[in-house]
Amino acid sequence: MSARKLAVALHRLLWLVFVVQAVASVFVEPPYPYWAGWLPAIAAAALGITLARTAGKRVAAAPRAALEVDPPVTGRWSALNSPADRTPSHGTHQLGQTYAIDIVEEDPARPRPSFAWLWPVVRRSEDFPAFGAPLLAVADATVVHAEDGQRDHLSRNSLPAVIYLMLVESAVRSLAGARRVTGNHLVLDLGDGTYAMYAHLKRGSLAVRTGDRVVAGQELARCGNSGNSTEPHVHFQLMDGPDLDTARGVPFTWRGLGVPGNGETFVAGWDSAYSA
Repeated sequence: MSARKLAVALHRLLWLVFVVQAVASVFVEPPYPYWAGWLPAIAAAALGITLARTAGKRVAAAPRAALEVDPPVTGRWSALNSPADRTPSHGTHQLGQTYAIDIVEEDPARPRPSFAWLWPVVRRSEDFPAFGAPLLAVADATVVHAEDGQRDHLSRNSLPAVIYLMLVESAVRSLAGARRVTGNHLVLDLGDGTYAMYAHLKRGSLAVRTGDRVVAGQELARCGNSGNSTEPHVHFQLMDGPDLDTARGVPFTWRGLGVPGNGETFVAGWDSAYSA
């Protein structure tokens, strides 16, 4: 196990110790001073800052040219959290997310539900056009990881739900590890030290298994709303290794599209239901 992998595991363990003792202290008097209970949190925060800084330095120390691959979807979509606007696109270099992008489907016949300030608090995943959309291989590759057993939860696209996501759910998922953050996901080995990761897949939708060889354009799974997700969407990224805890992000460009910016609508492939 690498030093970074050990540091990531220690970071999660320190937060877990802090949470457990904080909950326990509600019911029993801890056998140590009050201030001592904060030491695991302080250590975890310091280690987290160190991990974030070193992740950024690792990306900067080994810059790579953008790799051109096919889009992972077809139809009309729009981009969110795009590396075309900033890097790291999701506010962190960790989990190989430096150049990650989120995209949501835009179906003129079935518009996405808008953000709600108060009501409805949540919506069903089926209310969003992206839910169940096919996800395609961006290149000829080998499947090195594939899982789809986690549930698709309700949306988090209202103010109360977003607050819950940020203050409670995200913290719990981070403690549980990368797979709980990404939800159902798959990783492809594209060769030459480059891997593609698709996150938030629909439960039970995988059409491939670990070890399968796939060709560009082949259906791999369906878009879902599992993991740390506000609504059904595709989270796509390239990275330099299959392990999310240690991988560095790799820049990409989609053939024929480039890298769509935040809010930019694009049409991938050809679909008679859409027009460019």
